[in-house]
Amino acid sequence: MAIPISYNLRNLRVRKITTLTTALAAALSVLVLVAVLALEAGLRRSFEVSASPKHLIVMRGGSTSELVSLITRENFQDILSRDGIARDPKGRPLASLEMVTVVTVSLPEGREMNVNLRGMTTTGWEMRPQLRLTAGRVFEAGAREIAVGQAIADQCPAARVGGSLRFGDTAWTVVGIVSDGQSAFNSEIFGDLNQVSSEYRRFDLLSSVLVESASDDLTPLARSLREDRRLNLAVESERDYYEGQMAAAIPVRFMGMIVALALALGGAFAAMNTMYTAIARRSWEIGVLRVMGFSRGSVLLSFLLESMLISLLGGAIGCLLALPLSGFEAAIGSFSTWSQVSFRLRVTPEILLTGLAFAGLIGAVGGLLPARSAARKPVIAALRAL
Repeated sequence: MAIPISYNLRNLRVRKITTLTTALAAALSVLVLVAVLALEAGLRRSFEVSASPKHLIVMRGGSTSELVSLITRENFQDILSRDGIARDPKGRPLASLEMVTVVTVSLPEGREMNVNLRGMTTTGWEMRPQLRLTAGRVFEAGAREIAVGQAIADQCPAARVGGSLRFGDTAWTVVGIVSDGQSAFNSEIFGDLNQVSSEYRRFDLLSSVLVESASDDLTPLARSLREDRRLNLAVESERDYYEGQMAAAIPVRFMGMIVALALALGGAFAAMNTMYTAIARRSWEIGVLRVMGFSRGSVLLSFLLESMLISLLGGAIGCLLALPLSGFEAAIGSFSTWSQVSFRLRVTPEILLTGLAFAGLIGAVGGLLPARSAARKPVIAALRAL
């Protein structure tokens, strides 16, 4: 026969201060865990919405990112001749030769940020319908004009329409502000391919080719490009490419998990101390419960449940404290591109449930030994405290 849960709830109400103090220890660890998972979810979402399910990114074989890849214009012409590439209404293949490099943008108060400068043709712009202008217009071919991601414009006054940014030896005029919801493109600058490549004296050594497949199945086109040994190409879907960029979150997640686990250990010890104290004070209650016919297993489960309830209360507090983080703008440096990616934290229901489960685990670990001690207490010894 199980001990009614009302017994545990009554004890929690009686020991309000102790319950709340122990719960706060669990709340802190849950807050850190939820914050780390929200950061990772926000970054993942940023990369996910940047990718199209029908796009392939073609780079030089062995390249890990567009920044270190080298594709020639001759390679590009060979790629255009492949079957399986989608075409626009005018019959032109939907393939965009692009150059990506890192530039430094000066921010107020002497700060700087590294961002991707992407040189591309109008085809590349048309292949990304999610790119929308919130102000100004698209850069013109043959002009030293750029369109700037919204996240950059928000931080840099010079990166607004009518302003100018200096890259290399030239000042570039900002003619448009680009917003793509929560995607990584909000942290990029776009310009005409020929102008960007000539500025950096990379007339023939460009970075990558974005290709749109005519079929939903990308495998045949990818295999055709990958297996041509003359070209030595690395080909992957745009989704897989951006998934690989999630490596930027690994150090942050690792450090966050270490902090969360350290705090969880402290929370477990707090729960353990609280429950040992409760057992010492309620020794006679344990004896009475045993005399009433409740088994050792029932006593163990009851005190274990009580410890978990305290931690779950802390978990709920930690989740409530973490809710305002959702939508908070953050930025992280990518080790693949050496540039900064801005994104918004996402506190999802799944993350909140993970936080609550983590709190329950803290309570279970901290309450197991005290609950076992209560269950093994001899009836006569327990009643002597009455």
